[in-house]
Amino acid sequence: MTTPRRVVALSGGIGGAKLALGLARVLPPADLVVVANPGDDFEHLGLTVCPDLDTLMYTLAGLANPEAGWGRANESWNFMAALQALGGETWFNLGDGDLALHVERSRRLARGETLSAITADVCRRLGITARVLPASDQPVRTIVETADGPLAFQHYFVRDRAAPKVVGFRFEGAQRARPLPALIEALSDPALLAVVVCPSNPFISIDPMLAIPGLRDAIAQAEAPVIAVSPIVGGRAIKGPTAKMLAELGHEVSAEAVARHYGGLIDGFVLDHADAALGEPVRSLGLEVLVIDTIMADDAAKERLAAEVLDFARLLSRRRSSD
Repeated sequence: MTTPRRVVALSGGIGGAKLALGLARVLPPADLVVVANPGDDFEHLGLTVCPDLDTLMYTLAGLANPEAGWGRANESWNFMAALQALGGETWFNLGDGDLALHVERSRRLARGETLSAITADVCRRLGITARVLPASDQPVRTIVETADGPLAFQHYFVRDRAAPKVVGFRFEGAQRARPLPALIEALSDPALLAVVVCPSNPFISIDPMLAIPGLRDAIAQAEAPVIAVSPIVGGRAIKGPTAKMLAELGHEVSAEAVARHYGGLIDGFVLDHADAALGEPVRSLGLEVLVIDTIMADDAAKERLAAEVLDFARLLSRRRSSD
């Protein structure tokens, strides 16, 4: 009998990358597949920019800017200064070191290489041992439907500072996309211990992946438990516009609302101690619940959270096998 040990983690940017790093530190490299949200990707200044994928790679490589959580540490900004002097678009910051990645990726995409092949090569060059995959080799782009009309995600989030009222989302290209074959293979692996939904925004970090035909079904059909970690703690988002989006879409701003959003897909939900009172309401949704400290203030906390999520997965696996 195969011993479950491998993990597939679905991740957005900063919050998800923190847990991905924790998982990478407590699992052997061959046992972790991290899947990046493609919905934030966009074409800018003639380049293909993949913010969530790049945040994951920089974080796992130890290159991320620790203050911002995105971009590279010790970055310089000569390109942006020169672009501003020329009257170019400067609303989206591209540091000089970061720019090199976008230029090289765009060059190789134009040459016909796949995003997954380029990502694998970049990870190797950066010394990343875990496997990092884009959810698809075909483009998926998040469009935010606002009260003022549709906006490409980066225009909504960065240029307009997430100010417009959100009324919905659509994921351009998703119906033409296909899940990466390596991802489907990982989800059907008999050694799979868990699918972990990292503490990322459910609407703009996880839903773009689930909109790709076949991926949600592959997750639901996995033999391993699916466990989500709440990105909402004490009624507030740890990072980003999750709380604002929940409110504007008519949901309660709570971890329970996130659990309901994932209804039918997940088996377990991880709450922070601040939300311990929500344990019973979440259990009433038919979910197993783990209440722990989910705040990842430092690397030790990232590793601790990762280890506790994996212990939770092992518990759920044992319960499944005994039923």
